[in-house]
Amino acid sequence: MFSFHAVSNCVLFCGAQDKTPKPDMRKILCVEPVIFIYTFATYLTSPLVQQFIYRRLWEEEYNSTFISNSNASYCEQNKSNPTYIKQKEVQEKASVFTMQLDLTGAVPSLIVAFVIVANGDRQGRKRSLVLPSMGALIANICLTAMSYFSLSLSVLFAVAFITGLFGSMAAFLGGGFAFIADVCHDEKQKTTRIAVVDLIFGIVSGLAGLSSGYFLRGIGFMWTFVTASLLHVINIIYIIFLLEDTVGVSELQHQAPASYKEVLRETFSGVYMLFKTAPYKKRILIIVLLFTFMTYLFTAFGGSSLFTLYELDEPLCWNELYIGYGAAAFTSVSLTSFLGVYLFSKCLKDIYIVFIGIFSYIGGMVMAAFAKTTLLMFLVRVPSLLYIMPIPVLRSMLSKVVLPGEQGAVFACIACLEVLTGTISLSVFNIIYAATVAWFSGFSFLLSAGFCIIPLSVLCWLLCTRWNEEDLALLVPEEVSSIESVDS
Repeated sequence: MFSFHAVSNCVLFCGAQDKTPKPDMRKILCVEPVIFIYTFATYLTSPLVQQFIYRRLWEEEYNSTFISNSNASYCEQNKSNPTYIKQKEVQEKASVFTMQLDLTGAVPSLIVAFVIVANGDRQGRKRSLVLPSMGALIANICLTAMSYFSLSLSVLFAVAFITGLFGSMAAFLGGGFAFIADVCHDEKQKTTRIAVVDLIFGIVSGLAGLSSGYFLRGIGFMWTFVTASLLHVINIIYIIFLLEDTVGVSELQHQAPASYKEVLRETFSGVYMLFKTAPYKKRILIIVLLFTFMTYLFTAFGGSSLFTLYELDEPLCWNELYIGYGAAAFTSVSLTSFLGVYLFSKCLKDIYIVFIGIFSYIGGMVMAAFAKTTLLMFLVRVPSLLYIMPIPVLRSMLSKVVLPGEQGAVFACIACLEVLTGTISLSVFNIIYAATVAWFSGFSFLLSAGFCIIPLSVLCWLLCTRWNEEDLALLVPEEVSSIESVDS
């Protein structure tokens, strides 16, 4: 379903950009295959890296090979057994190591993502797509070498830093969404089109997570990383030789590249002008929406990132296949969230769709905190069926309130907030999980649900204040085109 929609949109909007030079008929304006391949390759290896860390730490702690069978991973459930205490120590170490790894790549990723996505308004979008793909390729080559030569886990810190220098996932998604905003001129379709990409992202990541267990069991760590490397090579070739850029780059820019100082000045000036030139009410609206996006992403990303460690621990004791099944179960969540956005957008304002999605997330996290059986853990996805809805809707709302030439600036802000928020969220929740896993491993999920009070409060303020009564129309797609004339 999503494939047909994506391809039809690519054909519909191809060549529709006014600011793009006459398109090369040998190239296409379809970015969905790039997102598909990059997402699959990334989420094929993401759960493997977590399990790779867990197994290596396990082997260091026990001085023996990690035990895995067809039903469940080995874990001691007798709390009086010394092995149980060591098992909890491995959980704590894995959580802290993951936090340190994320922090290592976050700083360079934050800076690079901001620069290349914001510069997309002048230098083109393809750069923010190809650089993260190259960084992911280098990372997978390094992971392959680690698996083959049994290198120390400390090498992962260098891998994370190098990947961050290429922008990582934040730059890739920022560039991808800006690309789509460029080719989607109909504001009514923008929410749906962005939701389609989030649907692709969710379905492919779920399928990749499901496949990861079979890849690991069938060909091991090394050849799975090799497979991901080949996928990134295919992606790079597609971006460079087949994908048409949505932003024209002048002859002068090709002949005389700007210095790094000029590039940085242009980048920050673009974001600065986004807020300086906007009317007061529009500035407030952008800031409020960014804050809501950031706080919801903080709680959703932090809570969901703990699922693998939680599932490896007792009493679930899942193996790599069950972890893959759990990741794949989120495919249904992506599909239902997309359908929710598509259907609700016909009868509800965007802000109400965000409300529904947040309450869906709260229900899932509360259930996960007390899930002690495999069946119950899978059923956690039922109340969470709509929890992804706020993310594409808030992206769309932000895109609607800025001008076409400001899309790169606003998506650069979103990309940087995603990196910053994701890193802080992972660090906070991994620390909390490490501190509470021994007495109540589900505490972090309850805390994640509790944090939702922040974005909910902001949205309630938007609905209840007099300011919002005058300007809620800005959130309605049909009236966004008149923002500048109304506020001037």
